[in-house]
Amino acid sequence: MQIIKNKTFDHERALYGSDGIHALNCRFDGPEDGESAFKESGNIKVENCFFNLRYPFWHDTNVEITNCEMTSLCRAALWYSENIKITNSKLLGIKALRECSNAEIYGCNIVSPEFGWFSKNVTMKNCNAESEYFMMHSEKLSFENVSLSGKYSFQYITDSNFDRCKFNTKDAFWHAKNIVIKDSIINGEYPAWYCENVTFENCIITGTQPFCYCKGLKLINCQMNNADLCFEKSEVSADITTHVISIKNPDFAIITLPSVDQLIECDKENCKITLG
Repeated sequence: MQIIKNKTFDHERALYGSDGIHALNCRFDGPEDGESAFKESGNIKVENCFFNLRYPFWHDTNVEITNCEMTSLCRAALWYSENIKITNSKLLGIKALRECSNAEIYGCNIVSPEFGWFSKNVTMKNCNAESEYFMMHSEKLSFENVSLSGKYSFQYITDSNFDRCKFNTKDAFWHAKNIVIKDSIINGEYPAWYCENVTFENCIITGTQPFCYCKGLKLINCQMNNADLCFEKSEVSADITTHVISIKNPDFAIITLPSVDQLIECDKENCKITLG
């Protein structure tokens, strides 16, 4: 592997088509304002590097990024790439990850609207993220101890697992399918509408009008705070440990909970609601 140390690159496609490069303490920045530094490259390691230019990693294979900073000017940093590992780095440009596969992201700070669209096999642990439309249309996600702030997250995702996460997000998990969320906190309005085969276990869920138009929805030992107009037109099995303001017209429901203020248009034949 070729080692490049303490260099600055600012010209177009500076290291285009490279194979087997380890860049240490390098800067991708400067007056030429060039794009696509590592486009169509493979077996690339970048460590303690600074990226201030656009599109550095497109159509790449086998990329390791460690202790790096990608600024807000580093737009669309990783697209159409596979076998990626990012550790202890800052991803601060819009659309930082798009249509990538087999990505591992550990201990990173992400400030990136539209992050992760159409990606698959993404593992994320011990990360903080600020993003709108986070991970939309992605599949096979495995998240652990991830904190997210931003609207419209995890829409249209499939076949994914979340453990010990905290999400402050509106309209989360819309149209999600085959999802398990455990030991997590979800704050925000209108969570998980139109979802299918989604399970929340040991979660704290706060917000208005949760879980409408769902199929195969399960809540296991979950708290629901400030929850009104729940489960409209949904098929749901729920074990809720807290008081609920109102439940509205589920299609089919088996629900246990301590108390509820109001049942709205709940058909007794299709809705079994047990208090106590």
